[in-house]
Amino acid sequence: MSAKHSYTTADYIPWDTAMTLVRRLYRDGNYRMSLLIGLGCFAGLRIGDILGVSWSQVLSESGTFVLNEKKTGKRREIRINPGFQAHIRDCHEALKIQDDNQPCFLNRYGGVISIQRVNRALKEIRVRYQVKVNNLSTHSLRKTWARKIYENENVAGRGELALLKLSEIMNHSSPAITRRYIGLRQQELGEVYDNLCF
Repeated sequence: MSAKHSYTTADYIPWDTAMTLVRRLYRDGNYRMSLLIGLGCFAGLRIGDILGVSWSQVLSESGTFVLNEKKTGKRREIRINPGFQAHIRDCHEALKIQDDNQPCFLNRYGGVISIQRVNRALKEIRVRYQVKVNNLSTHSLRKTWARKIYENENVAGRGELALLKLSEIMNHSSPAITRRYIGLRQQELGEVYDNLCF
């Protein structure tokens, strides 16, 4: 939790670090957090939408599910990567889920985990697993998804097109907002100083 009147923004997790973390959490028996972090990185949803997802949605035979985003009311179709689908099934089996209609992220009392609890868990995970990210929060997962899409498309020479698509998917007012959101603007500004010689 940040101090009152302080400015903090969530950082993205480098993709390889995020995937390693998902695997390590699973290996250590923390199946729900493994699934939550993985789903955040693969679906690009806000945490409120992730917490409402049911097992029947993520286990869909088609590999897709549809939801209406809570914040925007916008209908989104989410396609799940086949490799991550296998991970979801592994988590489902490891947790011995009996009712696929229940939400994936329940607390011990049978209610959905709170966003605050997830943020506390992420802070603990950051320390325990030595994740090299300054500000890790639930929003880091969505930023990780967006950053990875941009990086993949930029390597293929389609970085600006990716920013346009991400801007539309994320309901940003412009690609410039998306650029700043995924940390590109700060990175580019920092590179100005790297060009100086002594």
